Amino acid sequence: MSDFQKEPFIDLAGGRIRCRRCQAMSIRHGEQCKKAALKTKRVCAFHGGKSTGPRTKAGKARLIQALTVHGRETRAMRRDHSETVAYLRELEDVAWALGMMTGTRTRGPKPKNYRTVSTLEAAKRWIAIDALGLRRKNKLG
Repeated sequence: MSDFQKEPFIDLAGGRIRCRRCQAMSIRHGEQCKKAALKTKRVCAFHGGKSTGPRTKAGKARLIQALTVHGRETRAMRRDHSETVAYLRELEDVAWALGMMTGTRTRGPKPKNYRTVSTLEAAKRWIAIDALGLRRKNKLG
């Protein structure tokens, strides 16, 4: 078996029974689980085949709140980061509109809450709103 190919079936009882194999991979040794998967499931009971997931609205809400994409990063942290990047991107637009910057613009995808500030009038409105503190409570941190 190669590193990236999982065995789909396993033979049990001396080859008399053929069933689907658990698709879970071991973190420690990198091998595929040697147990049979449960019926209509991809994994064995040990790796979560018996789990039905949250059933109540409160349980589903807890699951959504707990889910993270990577490591210690939470949804709130990702949202705050996106807001900060959007603020900085708009601030850069204001500087360009006022003629304070030359050269190349910041590369990369635009953040979710980003609104383009392209004209001088829009830059003045942006500065007025920002001066009132309505733009963001904690601008850069």
